[in-house]
Amino acid sequence: MPAVEVRDLVVRYGTVTAVDRLSFIAASGQVTAVLGPNGAGKTTTVETCEGYRRPDAGEVRVLGRDPRRDAGDLRPRVGVMLQDGGVPSGARAMEVLRYTAGLYAHPLPVEALAERIGVATLGRTPYRRLSGGQQQRLKLALAVVGRPELVFLDEPTAGLDPQSRHATWDLVRELRADGVSVVLTTHLMDEAEELADHVVIVDRGRVVVAGSLVELTTAGAEDSLRFHGPAGLGLASLRTALPEGCLVSEPTPGSYRVEGEVGPQLLATVTAWCAAHGVMPEGLTVGRRRLEDVFLELTGREVR
Repeated sequence: MPAVEVRDLVVRYGTVTAVDRLSFIAASGQVTAVLGPNGAGKTTTVETCEGYRRPDAGEVRVLGRDPRRDAGDLRPRVGVMLQDGGVPSGARAMEVLRYTAGLYAHPLPVEALAERIGVATLGRTPYRRLSGGQQQRLKLALAVVGRPELVFLDEPTAGLDPQSRHATWDLVRELRADGVSVVLTTHLMDEAEELADHVVIVDRGRVVVAGSLVELTTAGAEDSLRFHGPAGLGLASLRTALPEGCLVSEPTPGSYRVEGEVGPQLLATVTAWCAAHGVMPEGLTVGRRRLEDVFLELTGREVR
């Protein structure tokens, strides 16, 4: 049984359709990353799965149950980290964590969890006085303290410093290793690349592509070589040096693609040209794109 199954979901705000017949499946025991530009419908979709919004059409199943009708059954089994809010502004950090742990039959050890996530030193500090990063870490602790079967994480590392980001990633990996299903939304492509077993890219309320990271980054990249360097390199001399029939382009500023029969000769030609022109070919890959390249190709480069 999938951890989450969404079929033809429609959610409207007045005359605006935020989610338009969206469908995806989050497999049990895996990390599913939902990506998309601002306003794509990610948070609305996740909030509907959490039971906070009523769909206008379509069907949502969470652990095989309806998230609104069966909310009482799902609450002990599902952890939720909201993008905004979710904690009373005057609640003291450790007090609210201990209180939340007390609502569950077999919670994680509170002090150990607080130390692990970096909220143990916050003591009696009210939530409203915490920094943005501290609030994020506390909300993450509240989402996992009850040993959930499924966790929804909405932008879990927004505002975190690098150390806290990596600590959060380690925790997500441990959740997956323990068989917990994780659905996360993020704007960070490296985060999705680090964590996700399955990626769903949403734009304008619809799924534009879904698949494993390998599937998304290799599809359409066969017989190609990619690298990154300074934007606007003069490619005429590289075109001349390449074997007959090869093409070279700059799909996005600083991102270069060489198409043709990929082999030792092509690779040697490209790296020799880069060396001769003082270019370090960063992220050089054969037959594979970065997730960010896939994201921009599918959703465009305009600011939302």
